[in-house]
Amino acid sequence: MSFSYAKNCLQRFCVDEFQMNTETSNGFFSNDLLPSLGARINYATKLRKFIVSPFNPRYRCWEMFLVVLVIYSAWISPFEFAFLSYNEDDALFIIDHIVNCFFAIDIFLTFFVAYLHRESYLLVDEPKKIAIRYLSSWFIFDVCSTVPFQSLILLFTDHKESGGVGFKLLSMLRLWRLRRVSALFARLEKDIRFNYFWTRCTKLISVTLFAVHCAGCFNYMIADRYPDPRKTWIGAVNPDFKKESVGDRYITSLYWSIVTMTTTGYGDLHAENSREMLFDIFYMLFNLGLTSYIIGNMTNLVVHWTSRTRNFRDTVKAAQEFAKRNQLPPRVQDQVLSHICLKFRTEALKQDETLNGLPKAIRTSIAHHLFFPIVQNVRLFQGVSPNLLFQLVPEMEAEYFPPKQDVILQNEAPTDLYIIVSGAVELIAQIEGLEQTIGKAVAGDLFGEIGVLCGRPQPFAVRTTEISQILRLSRTALMNILRANPEDERIVMNNLLLGFGGFGYVDHQTNGGPDIKRHHDTALTSIDINNLEARVKKQEGDDVQEINKSMNNLSLNLENKRELNEQKVELIGPDEKGTKSCQLNPEVPCCSKSCSTNSSGSKVTKSTNKRVTIHMQKKESLHHQFGKLIIVPDSLEELFRVAGQRFGGYNFKRAVNAEDAEIDEIDVIRDGDHLFFL
Repeated sequence: MSFSYAKNCLQRFCVDEFQMNTETSNGFFSNDLLPSLGARINYATKLRKFIVSPFNPRYRCWEMFLVVLVIYSAWISPFEFAFLSYNEDDALFIIDHIVNCFFAIDIFLTFFVAYLHRESYLLVDEPKKIAIRYLSSWFIFDVCSTVPFQSLILLFTDHKESGGVGFKLLSMLRLWRLRRVSALFARLEKDIRFNYFWTRCTKLISVTLFAVHCAGCFNYMIADRYPDPRKTWIGAVNPDFKKESVGDRYITSLYWSIVTMTTTGYGDLHAENSREMLFDIFYMLFNLGLTSYIIGNMTNLVVHWTSRTRNFRDTVKAAQEFAKRNQLPPRVQDQVLSHICLKFRTEALKQDETLNGLPKAIRTSIAHHLFFPIVQNVRLFQGVSPNLLFQLVPEMEAEYFPPKQDVILQNEAPTDLYIIVSGAVELIAQIEGLEQTIGKAVAGDLFGEIGVLCGRPQPFAVRTTEISQILRLSRTALMNILRANPEDERIVMNNLLLGFGGFGYVDHQTNGGPDIKRHHDTALTSIDINNLEARVKKQEGDDVQEINKSMNNLSLNLENKRELNEQKVELIGPDEKGTKSCQLNPEVPCCSKSCSTNSSGSKVTKSTNKRVTIHMQKKESLHHQFGKLIIVPDSLEELFRVAGQRFGGYNFKRAVNAEDAEIDEIDVIRDGDHLFFL
């Protein structure tokens, strides 16, 4: 069984039946179910004249262009500090000034960019508040990082010599612009359009490369400024290193930085003086923290990435052991495994967590957007008021079922009503001990309404034929809403009777289904009793007696429904073809308590007989106590007399029901009650 379980599990991840349809607008599989938090609230806000929204696409492009310039500044600043001397004829000198001009323009533009208020999360477009906020925060740092210290070096120092170290250090203030890159990564990590794993990896790699670049440049600067070049980490290996090209010296510096960071320690390049030793100490201490940060982040990403798969494997293993220990049949094992696989597929959407964390009004709006058109077209709710649908839709829960999984079982207690959003199911009934498909239901159909509205066990089983999304509505919620809307309740019950308890969507061409005929011109539903009895019950004894018995039972059930929903049942004899049938004529008013008149003027007597089960005395449980089924007489005295005769001549004086309530009047006894005589 272990091998078959693994094989079935692999098949479910490979077959096309389990591929999610992300293009279905009515399903939860859609990737655009919910927008990102606050993504579009401020987009359409009308701002003051000359004020730019931070969400403006053009401003976003401007920010991305500045990020590219920041990356250039982050690389060139340490490189110029260590390897180059400024010359006004150099191309880098001109490029640096052009880059500074762009950042100067951005400083001016920031005074006209609205910002989000920290408390209200609304855009503030007042120029005075924008200016005060910017001047009190990053304005000074932005100005210092934009000042052209390269020109000051040419004015106040001899750039042909090695002077101007102080001004070069001031030019390193351009690294302040890196805050834009940090803000960009923070925004990308929250943007669901980008993969979080690769975004974090890119950030970690960028931090590592920048640290290697800066350390190599600073260490070379120490060696270049040392009085004795041969007593430096690079001069000990190559005394004439200053005559080498800039590219060779830069590569050598990167080599030392990477070897030191990775703690490889080849020993070919090492500190030769106290300055280099002191720098190496701080660099290695910094590497301890950086390495811990990188390893911790990578471990967290890998564990988070694989935790779902590990949990899935543990769940499958536990299900396998449970099935083996309890010797479950293969069909049940297959359904359990299918459910686990589908849950693994859908739990990544986190739809339940997302919806449960939202206010009720937002959840209601989402439910109406997704499911209101579907529920509105369900035949059971045709003609009801929009208020009823508005109350029903938020009470429904969307569930997913894999192919060939049972949704409800035959003779199951009625607890829920189901509406198919996508997919298809088949209706299965046990006929003569064999499962037979009596019909199918597709998107927009419902099932389970017979048991929910009539209070009877489910007449047939329902099994999915493909992956399906189904709305589930509890019986308690449905009945409470219907009781609060009596007019809609009558319409719903009328629709139920017109569809004959849920067979409206049965495939009439299926050989296993009952023959149901609908007369649209007279609004009557005709059920062929002969055909129905021949398919759902084995004939025993005389055929005529069985048919008459079935007609009596059916007429009694329909009469009880008429009492609850103000419907009239009319029994019709054999027609010209000899077919016995019964007809439902909804919403015909009764002229008295005892009789009603149909469209042809004939009267139908209303049956008032009630059947109850009587017991000798009350016990703790009714499961092992055999009672006697009788018809309730017209008075309590007659009831006591009949009960005494049934139990051997006892003279009863009192009777109570199952709730220990004493029976004082014959009219309070309900059909199907259990009575206990004392």
